[in-house]
Amino acid sequence: MDFSAMSTPAERNTAVAPVLKGIVNERESQLRLVTSVRLRWMAVLGQLAAVALIRLFYGFPFNIGNCLILIAMSAWLNVFLSIRYPARYRLSTSLAFGLLVYDILQLAGLLYFTGGIQNPFSVLLVAPVTVAAATQPMRYTIVLGAIVVIAGGLLISFHDPLPWYEGMRFELPRDYKIGSLMALTASMTFMAFYTWRLNKEARQMSAALAATDMVLASEQRLHALDGLAAAAAHELGTPLSTITLVAKELEHELGVESRFRDDLQLLHSQAKRCREILQKLTRKPGEQDPMHASITTMELLEEASAAHRAAGKRIIISAHPLPGLDEAAREEPVGYRRPGVIYGLGNLIENAVSFAASEVQLSARWNAAHVVVTIIDDGQGFKPEMMDNIGEPYVTSRRYEEKGDKGHSGLGLGLFIAKTLLERSGATVTFSNQPPPRSGAIVQISWPRSAFELPLGAFDWPGARGRKANTA
Repeated sequence: MDFSAMSTPAERNTAVAPVLKGIVNERESQLRLVTSVRLRWMAVLGQLAAVALIRLFYGFPFNIGNCLILIAMSAWLNVFLSIRYPARYRLSTSLAFGLLVYDILQLAGLLYFTGGIQNPFSVLLVAPVTVAAATQPMRYTIVLGAIVVIAGGLLISFHDPLPWYEGMRFELPRDYKIGSLMALTASMTFMAFYTWRLNKEARQMSAALAATDMVLASEQRLHALDGLAAAAAHELGTPLSTITLVAKELEHELGVESRFRDDLQLLHSQAKRCREILQKLTRKPGEQDPMHASITTMELLEEASAAHRAAGKRIIISAHPLPGLDEAAREEPVGYRRPGVIYGLGNLIENAVSFAASEVQLSARWNAAHVVVTIIDDGQGFKPEMMDNIGEPYVTSRRYEEKGDKGHSGLGLGLFIAKTLLERSGATVTFSNQPPPRSGAIVQISWPRSAFELPLGAFDWPGARGRKANTA
């Protein structure tokens, strides 16, 4: 995907969003074969250990033959799957669902021969549902949970006696069994929901961070175009000089009466014009232009907001020191021109312009310790129910119809990307609303001055101190 042709943060967010929406909504099974097989081997070993302990250590009588058959079925299933598929094979949703259904039924069968729901190991029925919550679509997790509840309900009434001492029958009251099933259901529901939610947030965060890296990489590529342009200008200098020289010699050889004289003069003037256009790009790509590599707070706000001035909203920019500062602290900070910072501010400004009624105020204030940029719009402000989640991925208040001709609803990545990029530069980003009776959102970005400002040695180039003096 080519981001370089997209000039604004909104356009690049629009390009990134469908890709990442596919990542987040991709609900093919996340369960690999090797994971499923290893978990089942653990279950087989645990079941064999439990059967051996009950039979050999305690000597309790029970239907050990049928239990061993069920355990052997799981072992043979693992052998078949290991032969049939490569170890790194990612199970399809239907196959993973079928294997989890089998695990529930196999465990239910073991419980049937060993006391039903009153068997303490009935709590293990939660395990397949928890695995499903982490790796399967929610609808499959719900179906598996329903199977567990049905199996548990049947095990209340239908089961062999619990293995117990010879000549004694252990039987819990029916109401106690029902209570055990309810506790099992509650535990299963909590574990499944918690696992599903945790996995969903992890996937969203991973995809959103991938979006941030994609956007930052595109910004850095755009920044690198200056070097490419400089290289092109350097290489074009020689042929342009040759064209100018040949045009002059031909004009001299043909004389003033030649019918080609006007064409040669035009060729000479156009070559000269090309050299003038490329004159400012004659630096080598590896060299840093201090004027371009540095930026004042006012220039930062101007550049970040430039793409959004055509939106029909008034953008007011101001940059002033806080009162009561000494002469040194009053000087306007000059920082690095970082693509991530410019992009992040541009994203926040784009969001403010989108929701503003008529005006967006951009201000930069500084003292000896901090540099603070504030973005204020006169829109409706952030919704109260969103305040605790602003800046997290996939939190958005934009409905489909609010996107105009964009043709899609927002994924809520814009604020997350902006916040992440700005925090990487050392800033702290806070979101709030204007106090009544005024309305509108406030976004404040605060840097320690040492993190924002260029070190003193960076100003040791001609005109640097004059620039600082002019911008103070």
